[in-house]
Amino acid sequence: MNRPQVCLCLTGKTLIENLDILNRYRNWIDMVELRVDHLDREERLHIRQFPEMADIPCILTIRRKVDGGMFTEGEAVRTMLFARGLAFPDPNPRKNFAYVDFEEDFHVPCLQDSALAFGTRIIRSYHNMEGPVYNISSKLEEMRTTGFEIPKIACMPKTLTDVTRLFKEAKRLNDKEQIILAMGPLGLPTRILAEKMNSMLTYVSPVNSNIPKEVFHIDPITMVDTYRFREINKDTTIYGITGYPLTSTDSPKIHNEGYKKHNMNAVYIPVKAQTIVEALDFAEEIDMQGLSVTVPHKETVINSLSSSSQKVNIIGACNTIVKEKNSWVGYNTDADGIIEALQNLLGIKTLARRKVAIIGAGGAARAVAYAVKQLKGNACIFNRTVTKAMQLAKEFHFKWASLSYESTPLLESYSSLIIQTTSKGMGATLPANEENDALFFYDFKGTETLYDIVYYPETTPIMTRAEAAGCKVANGRSMLEYQAYKQFKLFTGVDY
Repeated sequence: MNRPQVCLCLTGKTLIENLDILNRYRNWIDMVELRVDHLDREERLHIRQFPEMADIPCILTIRRKVDGGMFTEGEAVRTMLFARGLAFPDPNPRKNFAYVDFEEDFHVPCLQDSALAFGTRIIRSYHNMEGPVYNISSKLEEMRTTGFEIPKIACMPKTLTDVTRLFKEAKRLNDKEQIILAMGPLGLPTRILAEKMNSMLTYVSPVNSNIPKEVFHIDPITMVDTYRFREINKDTTIYGITGYPLTSTDSPKIHNEGYKKHNMNAVYIPVKAQTIVEALDFAEEIDMQGLSVTVPHKETVINSLSSSSQKVNIIGACNTIVKEKNSWVGYNTDADGIIEALQNLLGIKTLARRKVAIIGAGGAARAVAYAVKQLKGNACIFNRTVTKAMQLAKEFHFKWASLSYESTPLLESYSSLIIQTTSKGMGATLPANEENDALFFYDFKGTETLYDIVYYPETTPIMTRAEAAGCKVANGRSMLEYQAYKQFKLFTGVDY
């Protein structure tokens, strides 16, 4: 099979709008899919002109609503539109649609004959928007009705295990052309690793596309530049990050830029997993060599390790695992990242005589507590579940308290430096409230320094409140970068 192609889905309302989008991304794509189901009705009459306008291989698709598209006007109208798009073929194939997408249950012999007679390849597609597809090799063969079609399966996994199974089945499909992908955030690895899926192409969409959010396309620049799609081959070493819900992470950008800088044949991908067992099963199936581990798996992953560093044993949390002699070894680079981030933020080497409030008692808080102890600081752990705060505090000989209004006097006495370690605020928008601000009950005085380990958005609701009061604030981007550089060295043996 040739290198997988990048196909841009065009869902604009007019042909000119679609052409403008195509030109914006032309350097990052190999072909486009014209989604006629998104066009205005009067625009649909002119679809035959689009391949010549585009001057790039085009797929003609009119997707029904039941298959995740927008078309609702019935099969007779859709048949007429397909006929219009395939009519009057030009001797120059670049002026014709290179492909046409017919669903597995759409069989119109005259359309099929017309397409085949003039060199338009037929993609025979099956979409399951409700769940996974099993026995894909049998399904693909069933869809090759004439032997000339390119079968396509697109399904919606419910768990990462569904995606793992898809990769396992796809291993055996290296002798024919097909398109295989899993939709949704869980399915992103199948799109990035189309090479491993033995899929002839991957689909991408413009930023702010009309593609339904549940389908979860990424844009061409992210696919090609961030994930280095065109460099991925059978020998590419795969690393990644796992967590849940893993809605946003800049780790792929950091790591993949490092591989590019050092000319390494490697890629780093996000792996959304509800359990660490699912993540490790997936990693084994696709032969991943290292994983960054984020919430909520930093503590549970320890039970799956063959060994771990002393730092992991002390902190009780692991954010980095590396494949060594066919087993997983755990490390913690979060503590190194927070130490360097705090030293740079405060311009000091030590927290001696500083009283620090640590908000939260999860895996990230454990690394922060270790870092504060290493920097000789004195801290109090504030957490909603007081027993967790107490347990963590006792391990590092710190104080503990409830994360509530009643603890305000104690929080004020430890407010020289406040380190917010919970996920509250991640992806949040203003205004600040109890749902997105872990300290919603606390009035900043302007004398505090706030470090929020969340870095998306760049300014979280709690940071906005603190900054308005005159506090010095910083997000967790610096910690992310510093700990990622340590991970990079553990993964590759090379300094970032």
